[in-house]
Amino acid sequence: MKLLIPIFLALLGSASAALNVTGSTCTVTPLTTGVNGKEPDDTPQILDAFKQCGVNGKVILTEGLFHIGQVMDLKNLQNVDVEIHGTMRWSSDIQYWLRNSIGVEYAQRSTAWRIGGQGISIRGFGTALFDGQGQLWYDQNRSGSNQAGRPISLTLWHAKDVFIDGITWTQAQFWHTFVAYSENVTMTNLEMNATSNSQWNTVNTDGTDTWNSKDVLIRNWTVTCGDDCIAIKGNSTNIQVYDVHCYESGCATIGSLGNPSNVADYVDNVIFDNITCTHSSNAAWIKTYSGTGHVKNVTFSNIKSENVNQPIYVTSCIYSNNGCDSSRLPISDIRWINVTGTSRYNIAAAMHCSASSPCSGFSFENVEITPLDGKSTPKYLCSNIQGQDGSGIPCTGTCPAGWPQQLSGNR
Repeated sequence: MKLLIPIFLALLGSASAALNVTGSTCTVTPLTTGVNGKEPDDTPQILDAFKQCGVNGKVILTEGLFHIGQVMDLKNLQNVDVEIHGTMRWSSDIQYWLRNSIGVEYAQRSTAWRIGGQGISIRGFGTALFDGQGQLWYDQNRSGSNQAGRPISLTLWHAKDVFIDGITWTQAQFWHTFVAYSENVTMTNLEMNATSNSQWNTVNTDGTDTWNSKDVLIRNWTVTCGDDCIAIKGNSTNIQVYDVHCYESGCATIGSLGNPSNVADYVDNVIFDNITCTHSSNAAWIKTYSGTGHVKNVTFSNIKSENVNQPIYVTSCIYSNNGCDSSRLPISDIRWINVTGTSRYNIAAAMHCSASSPCSGFSFENVEITPLDGKSTPKYLCSNIQGQDGSGIPCTGTCPAGWPQQLSGNR
């Protein structure tokens, strides 16, 4: 018994040393060993740090590898500075995450880490790495669609006055980030790479999606993701996106919107500027279902298209091809300015608006897209666009309802 007591105290001291509290600053160092030889779990110490220093304090995650084995739900942070210097690696226990990831309302999505509150700064200094071990997810999902419980890496939830900077993601489990019910959010100098090394696609590893949020600034991102790079979803207002390079993605996206059809989705005042889209499905585009709401006042400027399947695309019936001409979700005041580069095939733009609610206020200025083969003449397909003659759009033909988002050759 006397021998067991010092051993117990030594183990206790080792575990408690993972969190050091000095005044309002909590410093967390990663555990090096787990219980019974298992992988350690740093989640309890991290949660404890936010509990003690998440209001008017600072939380520091030092260099090293932090193992995240549990969900983290931090909804009441106030005036907190978070420094992340090391790597956060989410565990490979897929069944745990499928059972326990935190619901975020939108389309039955869920998340591994939810952050909310006001006055939140999260800085990674270019050294912070979020490792979702996504290859495990891509393989078990087998190129399937939206698997229930598959977690978004990081969600801002009812968060106000947020600054996130200098973080790299590798192999995210699902979407990299989600901004929901939030306002005055700035996210800068982020890198994201979700690339499958097997026969299975990543599927839905978006860089970010905004929803029910306003006053969001995104600047200086590099994203490789295999799905939408930056997607602006319903009830997003005053969104600014600058200086982003998107690879293997949907690049600059408005949507999807209008699903379910009985819930109105509004998008107002969006700027995409200085965006490079490399080997992507689309470049500067808008996708809605046959729903209700509106898209208004969007500018796509200084967009560079590099081998993009179909650079400019507008549809009122994405994925389903149902109700293409009965949608009551008008799209208006959309500008494409200085959109240049190459399309994979001969379709530079395909825009089919609803006959029941035609598009208006569309304009092209210095849109010059050349098919990659160097021989084909680019086509611009247009349907149900009011004021088309004065829009600057060099329409060469009509765009049929249900025109595909991606093509497999010249049309």
